Amino acid sequence: MSDFYTEQLIKKQTDMKDVVIKAVLVAVAIVSVLTVFIMPMGLIVPIIIIALVWFLITRLNVEYEYLYVNGDLDIDKIMNKSKRKRVFSANVDVMELLAPINSPRLDQFQNAKVINLSSGSADARLYALIVSHDGQQAKLIFEPNDTIIEGLFMLAPRKVVRQ
Repeated sequence: MSDFYTEQLIKKQTDMKDVVIKAVLVAVAIVSVLTVFIMPMGLIVPIIIIALVWFLITRLNVEYEYLYVNGDLDIDKIMNKSKRKRVFSANVDVMELLAPINSPRLDQFQNAKVINLSSGSADARLYALIVSHDGQQAKLIFEPNDTIIEGLFMLAPRKVVRQ
């Protein structure tokens, strides 16, 4: 028997919040450099601030990797194409519902904690995955491809709403 395996990489679009954060960080770096002219002995402070600004700006370059293997869905956040962090992992057993974001079946889950792991693109095909963990419900918003949807549908057809 062969394994059902698929992976998908989604690049997060730069939104206005990211642009504002970058602008504020650059402004802080410029101000720290200008303070050297006021206090020449404080050269180490701008160097530390510029390094911190560079670190924070590179962390705003985000991609999400969706990995689906035999009922297990893992989502990793990849920052600046170098650092990977697992942000979500679940089995189809804890899944309550997978439906398009505009499905009326999601109305009963309005109080669930929302975790957005999508690209933020306006034309993206968004799905909501409702999972229950330790009595808490979470609503995961992401962009699965057809292979991931079909894989989840094969294991739990009553829990998956396809478009």
